[in-house]
Amino acid sequence: MKKLDWYILRQFLSTFFFVVLILVLIICVIDFTEKNDDFIKNEVPGNLIGMYYLTFFPYMSSLLTPITVFIAAVFITARLAARTEVIAILASGVSFRRMMYPYFVGAILVAMLSFYLNNYVIPEANKFRINFELAYLKKPFYFSDRNIHFKIAQNDYIYMDRYNNQRDVGYRVTLERIKDQKLFEKLNATRVEWDTATTKWRLVNWQRRQLQENGEIITAGKKLDTLLNLHPKDFDNKERLWETLTLTELNKYIQLQLSRGADDVQIYRIERYIRFMQPFTVIVLMFIGLIVSARKSRRGTGFQIALGFMIAFVFIIFFILARAIAEANTMNPLFAVWLPNIIFSVIGLIMYHTVPR
Repeated sequence: MKKLDWYILRQFLSTFFFVVLILVLIICVIDFTEKNDDFIKNEVPGNLIGMYYLTFFPYMSSLLTPITVFIAAVFITARLAARTEVIAILASGVSFRRMMYPYFVGAILVAMLSFYLNNYVIPEANKFRINFELAYLKKPFYFSDRNIHFKIAQNDYIYMDRYNNQRDVGYRVTLERIKDQKLFEKLNATRVEWDTATTKWRLVNWQRRQLQENGEIITAGKKLDTLLNLHPKDFDNKERLWETLTLTELNKYIQLQLSRGADDVQIYRIERYIRFMQPFTVIVLMFIGLIVSARKSRRGTGFQIALGFMIAFVFIIFFILARAIAEANTMNPLFAVWLPNIIFSVIGLIMYHTVPR
């Protein structure tokens, strides 16, 4: 790293953090203005509001990171070009490829920080943020699914007609043990209740049938406490649950849902793909931002910044469409998530051959 590298790197990182700070502060003010009536209506304590925005700040910072890196690259490079510093750098014998070095160092540092925060810090903050929104800004959640099926062990399955998440009670319950496509045991109950004192499930008005080669054994009773690989939180509101899971928790949750045969695993897989994709988005957008603004424009720095915003807007549209395609499963989800990065990397490489070197 030479003096020029440190100069560009310092300018790039300071601009990035300044833009993030300003944009997120503006968003927080607008968000508070929109939600203030709800805060007053629900009599939310001031300390909880403060904690909410402390967790809201890193969430929005992470969301804006790729775009703010792009803006920082455009702003810094356009200013260098407007002052003819880019021409002076190239005239001194420094190639354009060499000039990109501090930009890539800065983008990689931001990408590494973003990856760590997105996977281990922000999900922990989101646990409070999303619970706060569900408690004070949303209507109470009622679990409305019918004919609920869960795989709770390798050979054990549970079925419920419906579940009341306000009382933690399931109705018309059936537990089955099936091995090699053969039924070995079946237990029916009128309802199952969660006992908070023992942290066990209680079956009410139950009957068990144990099938054997020489017949079957039938037992029955009023109440039966049992341990099940099931918890009332499995029936909680799962709105944006993936945002609250660290990478370790996300991997475990995906495995759990796969073992249960759940049909909502795809959205969690897509979330995992996006968390690995976003750091590369930072680098790709920095590269395009550098190329867009490297040439001195007669229309001034403002035009280059406006052009940069337009390209960033197009990228956001591509990303939203790619995520929708991945969730619809009309294309391989991994390829769909990475498609914007692939397309804009190709665009960046094509544009690279147009800059002065």
